[in-house]
Amino acid sequence: MPSEPTAPPAAPAAQRRPRRSAALSGMASAPGAGAVAKAGDAVATTTQRIAQAITAAIVERRLMPGTKLAEQQIADIFQVSRTVVRQALNQLSRDRLIELSPARGAFVRQPSVQEARQVFEVRAMLEAAMVRQLCTQITPEQLATLRDHLQAEAQAIARTDVSGRTRLLADFHTLLARMLGNEVLAELLADLLSRSSLIALMYQSAHSAEASTAEHVAIVDALATGNAEAAVALMASHLDHVELNLRLSPRLPDLAAALRPAGAA
Repeated sequence: MPSEPTAPPAAPAAQRRPRRSAALSGMASAPGAGAVAKAGDAVATTTQRIAQAITAAIVERRLMPGTKLAEQQIADIFQVSRTVVRQALNQLSRDRLIELSPARGAFVRQPSVQEARQVFEVRAMLEAAMVRQLCTQITPEQLATLRDHLQAEAQAIARTDVSGRTRLLADFHTLLARMLGNEVLAELLADLLSRSSLIALMYQSAHSAEASTAEHVAIVDALATGNAEAAVALMASHLDHVELNLRLSPRLPDLAAALRPAGAA
């Protein structure tokens, strides 16, 4: 994203369960039921692994909006059945990261301008409340963790590690949420950050990662002093800058201006 897309988001709990024959129902107390349960757990774990891999590829800008996700190709990559792949794709569809079409298959979603604006509006509301509360309870150990994270951001930027810095810049926001001890908030924010990544892929302009990490530093400095008003204002300003660096309102070309010779009045 510009600067924000992350940390790979926590995958949601809901998943479609594989169909079972009537002969398998009611086997909880029968011999071999443990083996059946373990097999089901293995499928669920593989489904999560595929969903997380696709999510990370989207967040780190390795999969672009509109990319077709061919079931058989994914099955070959992970050496699983297409049924397992389909479960992962269904999960990502519920997360609004991909679109499923009966006729065309699965594609990475292409968010609309309206959705982009709404995502940033929700993020602004959530993250303002988040830093305000964190100011009242952040510990020296948590501040040290944030400083370490900021150093990792700077190092990724210095070595031009695009996917690494993208992930770290987004992780900063989920790290703040987890410091409140609220996993629901952290998961919700991770979902919004994933959607922000898709938005960035479609609408981003040249945006400085250095500027984003500098704004992160300022937010942590405000948290360290316990200045809630400053932390809230800095977070709001940071998200505004990220959104402003997206071309959500592209300027329509003026024909006369476009055809006027360079330097002409």
